[in-house]
Amino acid sequence: MFDQIDELSVNAIRMLSVQSIQKANSGHPGLPLGAAPMAYVLYRNHLKVNPKDSTYFDRDRFVLSAGHGSAMLYSILHLAGFDLSIEDLKQFRQLHSKTPGHPEYGVVDGVEATTGPLGQGLGMAVGMAMAERHLAAQYNDGINVVDHHTYVLAGDGDLMEGVSHEAASLAGHLGLGKLVMLYDSNDVSLDGPKDRAFNEDIKKRFESYGWDYQKVEDGNDLQAIDDAINQAKAEVNKPSIIEVRTVIGYGALNAGTNKVHGAPLSPADMAAVRETFNWNLDDFEVPTEVYERLHETLGQRGCKAEVKWLNRIEAQHQANPELAQQFLLARENRLPEDWREALPTYLAGSGEATRNTSHTVIQALGKKIPQLWGGSADLASSNKTNMECETLFEKDNLKARNLGFGVREFAEATAMNGMALHGGTRIFGSTFFVFSDYMRPAIRLAAIQHLPVIFVLTHDSVAVGEDGPTHEPVEHLMSFRNMPNVTVLRPADANETVGAWETAMQHQDGPTLLVLSRQNLNILPNSAKLTRQSVAKGAYIVKDVADPSQQDGILMATGSEVNLALAAQAKLAAENVQVSVVSMPSFELFQQQPKAYRDAVLPPHIHKRVSLEMGSTLGWERFVGYEGLTLGIDRFGESGPAADVLAELGFTTDQVVAQYKTLTVTNSPLPKPALAPLRANNSL
Repeated sequence: MFDQIDELSVNAIRMLSVQSIQKANSGHPGLPLGAAPMAYVLYRNHLKVNPKDSTYFDRDRFVLSAGHGSAMLYSILHLAGFDLSIEDLKQFRQLHSKTPGHPEYGVVDGVEATTGPLGQGLGMAVGMAMAERHLAAQYNDGINVVDHHTYVLAGDGDLMEGVSHEAASLAGHLGLGKLVMLYDSNDVSLDGPKDRAFNEDIKKRFESYGWDYQKVEDGNDLQAIDDAINQAKAEVNKPSIIEVRTVIGYGALNAGTNKVHGAPLSPADMAAVRETFNWNLDDFEVPTEVYERLHETLGQRGCKAEVKWLNRIEAQHQANPELAQQFLLARENRLPEDWREALPTYLAGSGEATRNTSHTVIQALGKKIPQLWGGSADLASSNKTNMECETLFEKDNLKARNLGFGVREFAEATAMNGMALHGGTRIFGSTFFVFSDYMRPAIRLAAIQHLPVIFVLTHDSVAVGEDGPTHEPVEHLMSFRNMPNVTVLRPADANETVGAWETAMQHQDGPTLLVLSRQNLNILPNSAKLTRQSVAKGAYIVKDVADPSQQDGILMATGSEVNLALAAQAKLAAENVQVSVVSMPSFELFQQQPKAYRDAVLPPHIHKRVSLEMGSTLGWERFVGYEGLTLGIDRFGESGPAADVLAELGFTTDQVVAQYKTLTVTNSPLPKPALAPLRANNSL
């Protein structure tokens, strides 16, 4: 089945990879030299993709979890006819090139996920496989419009990372039979032999997870690799791992050692590689028959598969136009026109915990948006994220929209990223805010990849109380606000929570964090009229002063602390001290607003400013100025009843008023009246 052209093609992948690395004087030659055969077999005989339309929906997904082997992936993509030229390969690892140091989704044609942080590629592949099974259950009503595999290539380092255990365990539990992992097993990591720190029995490990296991003893045996992949595809009830024994840096003098892992080859090693593969062509020169082989296998197979899929889509439109339209909206990540109609509005009075409001919103959205699904890391009853009209997504109930990730926050977040990358669903996931630390690397990758995933993070402050400092987030708000391309929303009442969800559902360019309370929060003044248009602006005046010429200062806050600011405002007003109260649910959204709006909310001539937030104060100075006062928590919390903890840490009305009175800042003269109409209006 394989011939000399196939061997030549494998060697072309190897040579293009090491030549790209040598030219850049940077990269990882070991993996491409060792793993090229398995990657070639996958692309030549199995992967269902169309290089001329690389995003068609029913394609197979391939994730290079061992992202340091990017040169190999780029070489294959070029040879197969994706939008990646020889000149692009020559610009490997150069600024603004299409061939960055690690695979980047949205930058390189044919790259399905941004990888490099080891283990996360496997987690994203699990999410992709979950999405495929769910969408097939939703839309394959007699016509298979969703029917593809997810492949992932992982190395020893991937399987050392803790997230690989979480993700593999989840995949086995769910019986994801269309997930196939190629394991590049070479016994070497960057610092030396693998057994310095890792000697697990991979077969026993993955079989205990519920995976099918195979082993290919010779990583250069194309036929054995092909047979193993065919067998894995035939196993429909379990995910599959194929351990392929390879030699890192195969062909080099230092093959089999860490010396060929993460640095360009020495001249002697390069000479040995050329000799081993009998490669006498100039750098970046590729025989024509190599291009032809991949074009006639992968290219033609992918093109035919897409045509058949388009025919099935047309058949679905004829047979079930309503389902077909729903599937089209899901593929294009568009929401139904009436999705907002069921969103609740809350009138003035005593309120509820924002996690409870979020639960109500999820019910409303779930009824209107069939592509919405989500779940929790074994905390759904506390996070309030279950859809009451839905059951649990399981291997025998794949159409369900409630996801139980188990106590696996990192795998949860990576799987969410994989679902977003796959497309066809809108995903949310939840845990306690303090445990977002377990999710942080995946939230960062969501931000890098501009993925519209929604993280519902409850129990947002030291008001958790008796659970104590281990469960009381302090530094988390500011740390996520400092992560690029992340939108953090901490609503102050029920209506702000509705507005936060509405904002999150419309945000397409990165992850959104909804940070929600466990304790009840009163409805803010004019909230029903102001909130839904104001949350999207990041900040707004909740309660203004009666006479701007008499304004003494500004109290600004987020979440539950907005109600505290209102109480302090009332007490100060009784002493003839006039301050406005500003709710600031999102720093990021507020900073995106025009200067005129920002100045209307925070008038520049008012220098007496106080921020209230039960978290780290670093970062508030951009709004209060260096003369202002930041009331927060720059230490860990306490264990005790919530009211006692808040009093201990300075969050009572009397304490806030006393702190405000310590300010000796002098405001500037009132500006000309021309700016007055720009001030936010709370009397709508």
